[in-house]
Amino acid sequence: MYLGLDLGTSGLKAVLMNAEQEIVATAHAPLEESRPQSGWSEQDPMQWIAAAETVFDQLKAKAAPQLAAVKGIGLSGQMHGATMLDAQDKPVYPCILWNDTRSHEEAAELDSIPSFRSASGSIVFPGFTAPKLLWMRRNKPGLFAKVRRVLLPKDYLRLWLTGEAVSEMSDASGTSWLDVGNRKWSDDLLAACDLGPEHMPKLVEGTDASGGLRAELCQRWGIAGSVVVAGGAGDNAASAVAVGAIKAGRGFLSLGTSGVLFAASNAYQPAPESAVHTFCHALPGRWHQMGVILAATDALNWFAKVPGVSSSELAGALGTELKAPGGALFLPYLGGERTPHNDASVRGAFLGLSHLADRDALTQAVLEGVIYGFRDCQEALTSTGTKLERLTAVGGGSQSDYWLKLAATVLDIPVERPTAGDFGGAFGAARLGLTAAEKADLETVCTVPPKTECFDPEPQLKGAFEDAYARFRSAYLAIRSL
Repeated sequence: MYLGLDLGTSGLKAVLMNAEQEIVATAHAPLEESRPQSGWSEQDPMQWIAAAETVFDQLKAKAAPQLAAVKGIGLSGQMHGATMLDAQDKPVYPCILWNDTRSHEEAAELDSIPSFRSASGSIVFPGFTAPKLLWMRRNKPGLFAKVRRVLLPKDYLRLWLTGEAVSEMSDASGTSWLDVGNRKWSDDLLAACDLGPEHMPKLVEGTDASGGLRAELCQRWGIAGSVVVAGGAGDNAASAVAVGAIKAGRGFLSLGTSGVLFAASNAYQPAPESAVHTFCHALPGRWHQMGVILAATDALNWFAKVPGVSSSELAGALGTELKAPGGALFLPYLGGERTPHNDASVRGAFLGLSHLADRDALTQAVLEGVIYGFRDCQEALTSTGTKLERLTAVGGGSQSDYWLKLAATVLDIPVERPTAGDFGGAFGAARLGLTAAEKADLETVCTVPPKTECFDPEPQLKGAFEDAYARFRSAYLAIRSL
């Protein structure tokens, strides 16, 4: 048996998988996000430990014999979060999350140093880890002085599981401290934030063992024998492992809290000027590129609060037949944007409203605005020479037929949805746990999941959506200075 743990922003998910890669049990514990100021986003790391205890308890209650037989655990998680620990490995401050933009000035300052883009392969975005430490040094120097170790969220969970301070290449790529081409920490980039290698965890590949589950925890949940904890992956690389996107030409569309257009690559191909992220993949000798938008399902969830209904009810009210684009436009920049704008200050907007703009029309505008954000990402990837032939859809938004038909038509790429089951980060993490525990070949383990449906572009609506997308781009230019 193999266990995958995916530490997301809104919850921790666990997937228990057998040797045939069949899911035998799942568990989930919710997490809360704190927003003490506009543009800020934090979590208490102790929430993550409590959530892990909850999912282990749930799995023991549901599938104690299978849990007892676990041989490997893989970890996946939200990227970029700055978990700052003191000499006793206690948090000195809440974890500053990926969608926190308070350090936009520090990010611009670090990005102006040529070595950051040349070594890390990406722009230094405000949500990345490095500028957050620079913000701490300037705004909370007393707390910064106590920092002895910086971990990413899933790696803090690993510390609790194993007692080892370890990270892996895909997640570390999002810190702006990793030499991504050479897959090692950069002393120069760390020094720019008044840090050194001693502040960083050991690095392994995602398919490697990072330690073993502590005996105390094995005993607590009735797990027999030793358990290998794999390096794992950042949430997007783990999702790629889940759907088999580990070779050039394969990619996925993630309709989660944030949105990702992911393209696997067999070579290191940085293009920071396009605001495309270029990161290490979860297996040795592979990389990937990503276009990232900060609000995907998050945008629909935000809008759902206005009428006080669920986001699934809003999307469901549109039916399943794709409609021509409406007159209203929605810009999904609720907390800034990454690809391709790298704009922390831009905010969302509805435009082109008329008396006909009822709830369904505004819902349609939100769904369209998110997909236009993905189209921006696609344009940025294309500018680097990357071409995707097919996409697999993952994330909560992928359950909407309407959204996938819209994505296929606007992106002009067939979009596939995996068969019933969970092919998200937790499943990818479980595959990495299997790989590390059995010393297996990930390419053998990581087969592409079966498909149930393929959503093809609808050519009769292509022209109308091209015109609407052009209006969307013009709208961004009109509001970015407001």
